[in-house]
Amino acid sequence: MALKDAETKPLDPQALREASEQELREELARLEEAQFRLRVRAATEDISAENPMRIRTMLRNIARLQTILRERAQR
Repeated sequence: MALKDAETKPLDPQALREASEQELREELARLEEAQFRLRVRAATEDISAENPMRIRTMLRNIARLQTILRERAQR
């Protein structure tokens, strides 16, 4: 499973579809927590030295995970 770098790199939808529902839910919770921590840091300190696309990448990965989970729930 290619979820290792989900905070900084786009996730592969095919790999997500092959993962178990439990793995997807755990990764979704982990990404949402990481996003929260990054937003708090952005509000309290200057994080411009970091990768500026990190928040957007996280948001898109969270959306990918939610989409896959929603697809499975509709089956």
